[in-house]
Amino acid sequence: MEMPSQVSRDVGFFDRFAGWAAGLASRAPFFAFCLVLVLAWLIQGAIIVAATGSFSRFLDATFQLEINTTTTIITFLMVALLQNSQTRDNQATQHKLNAIAGGVADLMEHLAGIHEDTGLLQDVEELRCAVGLESREGTRKTSKGQTFGRGQRAVVHRSLQQRPSAT
Repeated sequence: MEMPSQVSRDVGFFDRFAGWAAGLASRAPFFAFCLVLVLAWLIQGAIIVAATGSFSRFLDATFQLEINTTTTIITFLMVALLQNSQTRDNQATQHKLNAIAGGVADLMEHLAGIHEDTGLLQDVEELRCAVGLESREGTRKTSKGQTFGRGQRAVVHRSLQQRPSAT
C-alpha cells in the first residue's frame, strides 16, 4: 500500500496547467469573462443590425457560427482540463482513505491481540481487503446473477449486519 508521504510530489506540466485552469475556471472572474464574450457578440450583432437596418443579417450563419464555435472550443478544452483535475483529486483522496484504513486496521489488530477478539481480527482482515479495492473493482455478476457496478457491494460486511445483543 502506498502511503500519502510516498506519493511523488513531481507534477507534470499538463497537470500543473490543469490545476491552474481548474482554479481559474471555478472563480467568478472567469464567469464574468465568459459573460463579456457573449455580451460582445451580442453588441457586435446589435451594431450590425443598426448599421444595415436588417435583423436578418445578425441571424446570418456567420454570426451564429462564431458564437457556437467559440463556446464549443472553450467547453471542450475545459472538460478535458477539469476532468484531469478531478481525477487527480480523486486519486489523492483515495490514497488518504487507504492510509486511514491501514492505520485503523493496525490499531484494531493491536486491540484484538490484547483482548483476544476473533471477531475483531475478522474485521481487520476485511478492512485490509478494502485497501486498494478501487483498483480491483469493476462490473461483475454474483452467483445469483445480480450485476453490481463500481462502488456497489454484493455482500454486506459482517460488522454492518445486526449483531446479537449481549444480555
